[in-house]
Amino acid sequence: MLKRISAFIISTLIAAGIIIFMLMRVWDELVLSLAHVIPIFFAVGVGVCILAWFVRGGRYQFILNSLHIPERIWFSTACIFISQTANLIVPARLGDLVRIFILKHEDNTSYPTGLSSVVTERFFDILSVALLGLLALLYVIDVPEWFYWVVYIPLLLVVVFLLILIHIDRMTTKNPVLKFILEMLEQVKKTSVDMKSLLILTCWSVVIWVMDVIVCIMVVMMFGEPVHIAAVTLAIVIGNLVKAVPITPGGVGTYELAVALTLELSGISPSTATLIAVIDHLIKNLVTLAGGVVSVYYFGDWTVSLIKRVFSRGLSKEDIY
Repeated sequence: MLKRISAFIISTLIAAGIIIFMLMRVWDELVLSLAHVIPIFFAVGVGVCILAWFVRGGRYQFILNSLHIPERIWFSTACIFISQTANLIVPARLGDLVRIFILKHEDNTSYPTGLSSVVTERFFDILSVALLGLLALLYVIDVPEWFYWVVYIPLLLVVVFLLILIHIDRMTTKNPVLKFILEMLEQVKKTSVDMKSLLILTCWSVVIWVMDVIVCIMVVMMFGEPVHIAAVTLAIVIGNLVKAVPITPGGVGTYELAVALTLELSGISPSTATLIAVIDHLIKNLVTLAGGVVSVYYFGDWTVSLIKRVFSRGLSKEDIY
C-alpha cells in the first residue's frame, strides 16, 4: 500500500511540475491570450465531449454483446466513466481494472472475459489513433523525426498483436498466468478478428477519436486562432499516444506538453498553444469526473470501495484464480 501511495505522490508531483513549467514559461502572455476568448466554442466543445462518451459507450456495448454480455448503453458508458475516473486518481492506468470487477459483480463475468473487453477497446483506440496520426503526418510538414516513431511504433505493435491473435488457437500452456492470458486473448479474438467486427470497431473508433479532435478544434476556435485540422489532429494523436505511457495519473502534464509542442508547429504562439492544451484536457477530464460521479450513483456506492481496493492491491492472484 505504501509503495502505491508513493507512486501516486511521485507521479502527481511530476504532472504538477510539467504544468507549472509550461505555464511559467509563457506567464506574461497568458492574460493577453485569455482576454480574447470566445466562450461559445467552449460550450460546444463540452457538448461534443459529452456526446463522444456515449458514442464510446455504444462501442463498448457492442464489444460486451460480442462476449455474450447483454447490457444497455447506460451500463457500458457508466463502466467506462468509472474506470476512466479512477485513472485520474490511481497511477499506471490501474483504473481499467475497475471495469473487470464491475462486470464480475453485475454479470458474474469471468476475469479473463472482463479483461478481454478492456483490451479489445484499447486495441482499437491505439489502432484508430495511429491511423489518424499517419494521415495527419501527410499534411503537416517540418515535424520532428520522433513524431514518426510515436505513430509507427503503435502501428507495428497493432500488427504484431493481430498476428498473435490469428495464431492464438495453436498456443497451449500449463502455466496458470500464461493460461489466463491465453484465455483472455481468445476472448479478444472472438470479438475483433473476423472481418465484420474489425471493420465495425475500426470505423466506430475513428469516429470517437475524430470527435476528440473536434473538441480540441473548438478550443482552438475559442482563442480565434486559424484551424489547421491536420495539425490539431496530429496534436491529439501525439498527446494521447504519449499519455498512454502511464507516467502520471490520467496523463496530466505529459498530454498537455505533447499537445502544446505539436500545436506550436502550426504557428500558434507558445502561450496560446499552452492554454489550448490545458483547457482541452481540462474539458475532457472534468466531463470524465462528472460522468464518474453520476456513474457511482448508477451502480451504487460500492464502486467507491472498489476503486479503493484497486488502488490498494490491484488484481490479485486470488481474484484471477
